[in-house]
Amino acid sequence: MEGDISEKLLRTAEAENRGIEEENFRSKLWTENKKMWVVAAPAMFTRFSTFGINVISQAFVGHIGATELAAYALVFTLLTRFANGLLLGVASGLETLCGQAYGAKQYHMLGVYLQRSWIVLIATATVLVPVYIFATPILKALGQDEQIAEVARPIALWFIPVIYALTISFSCQMFLQAQSKNMIITYLAAVSLSLHIFLSWLLTVKYQFGITGAMVSTILAYWLPNFGQLMFVISGGCSETWKGFTTLAFKDLWPVVKLSLSSGAMICLELWYNCILILLTGNLKNAEVEVDALSICLNINGWEMMISLGFLAAASVRVSNELGRGDSKAAKFSIVNIVLTSLALGLVLFTFFLFFRERLAYIFTKDHRVAEEVGHLSPLLAFSLLMNSVQPVLSGVAIGAGWQSVVVYVNLASYYLIGIPIGVLLGYVIKLQVEGVWIGMLIGTLIQTIILVIITYRTDWDKQVSLARRRVNKWFVEAEDNNGSGVA
Repeated sequence: MEGDISEKLLRTAEAENRGIEEENFRSKLWTENKKMWVVAAPAMFTRFSTFGINVISQAFVGHIGATELAAYALVFTLLTRFANGLLLGVASGLETLCGQAYGAKQYHMLGVYLQRSWIVLIATATVLVPVYIFATPILKALGQDEQIAEVARPIALWFIPVIYALTISFSCQMFLQAQSKNMIITYLAAVSLSLHIFLSWLLTVKYQFGITGAMVSTILAYWLPNFGQLMFVISGGCSETWKGFTTLAFKDLWPVVKLSLSSGAMICLELWYNCILILLTGNLKNAEVEVDALSICLNINGWEMMISLGFLAAASVRVSNELGRGDSKAAKFSIVNIVLTSLALGLVLFTFFLFFRERLAYIFTKDHRVAEEVGHLSPLLAFSLLMNSVQPVLSGVAIGAGWQSVVVYVNLASYYLIGIPIGVLLGYVIKLQVEGVWIGMLIGTLIQTIILVIITYRTDWDKQVSLARRRVNKWFVEAEDNNGSGVA
C-alpha cells in the first residue's frame, strides 16, 4: 500500500516537473521569438522599401524613354549594385562590434563604433566616386552601347549623393538594430517610399523634368530617412548609447578597418554572385528569352531575399548580443530558433513556386516563350528560395560571432572556385544553357551552406563567449566627459 502511494507520488512529481519544463520551454521560445521579430520585421520592411525605391525610380525613368531606362538600369545594376555591396559589407563589421558591446553593457561604445564606422564608410564612398565620374568610359570598356553609355553619364553623377546616403543609412540601421530600436527605421522608410512615389510623379509626369526630376526624388528618398535616423540618435532616442561626438572615434581605428574589410569581402562575394549569373547567361544561345526569363526569376528571388536579409539581421543581433552578454546557451538557442523559423517559411515558398510555375510569369510578361522558360526554371527558383532560407541566417551568425575573415575563404572557394566553373561547364560545354549555369551556381551555394552548417554545429560557443569578451574589452575606451577627460 505504502509502495503504491510512493509510486503515485513519484509519477505525479515527474509529471509536474515535465509540465514545468514544457512551460519554461514555451516561455523561453516565446521570449526568443519576440526578440527575433523585433529586429527581423523592421529589417525586412526597410529592405523592401529600399528595393521599392529603385523599382519606382526605374518605372518612372522608363516613361521618359527607352534609352534613359537602359542607361539607368546599367548604372544601377553595374555600378550602384557594386557600390551597395561594398558599402553594406564594410558596414556589417559594425553589427559585430555594436551587438557584442551592447550585450556586454558597454553602452557608450556603440556611439564610438558608429562614428568610427562613419569614418571608414565615408572614405570608402569617396574612393568609389571616380567610378561614377568616369561611368561612360567604364561602360564603353565593358562593351555597352555608346549612345546608352553617353546618356548614363549624368545619371551616374546623380548617383554620387546616393552612395554617400548609403554610408549613413547602413551604419545607423546596424547601430539601432543592435539595440532592437529599429522600428523608427520602418516608420521613416514608409514615409520616404510614399513621398518618393508622389515626387516621382510630380517631377517626371506633371512637370516633365525628365531624368533630373526622377533623380532628385531618388536622392531625397535616400536622404530623408537618414536625417530622421540621425535626429533620433543624437536627440535623445539613444541616450544610453550616444554620448555625443568624440575624438575617441579616431582611436584604435585600424582594427575596425580590418574587420570592415573582412566584412566587405564576405558580403561582396555573396551579392556579386547573382550578377555573374546574369553575365554568363547573356552570352548563351537564344539569350534574349533566357535573360528575360532569368530576370523574372531573379526579380522574384530578389524580393524573397529581402525576407532572408531580415533574418540575417536578426541572427547577427541575437548572436552578438548573447555572446557579449556571456550566455553561450542563449546564443545557440537563438541560432536554432531563427534557422528553423526561416526554413519553415522557405519550405512554404518552395512548395508555392513548384506548384504555380509559369503561371506566375504572366504577372511580368505576355510572351509565352518567356513564360514557358520561367516554368522550366521554376524548380531551380524554388530550390534557390529554399537555400535562401538557411544560407543568409548562417551568414548572420558569422557576422554576429565575428567570423567574417573565415567566411571570406568559404565564399571564395564554394562560389568562385566551384560554383561558377561548374556552371560554365554545364551551361556552355554540356549545353544545358541557363539551367546548367544556374545548377552550377546552386551547387556553389549548397556547398557554402553545408560548410557554414558544419562550422556552426562544431563551434565551441563557450570559447566564442571568451573571444567576444576579449574583443569588446580590447577595444573598450572610457567615456569622455564634457571636458574631454575620461570617466569610469
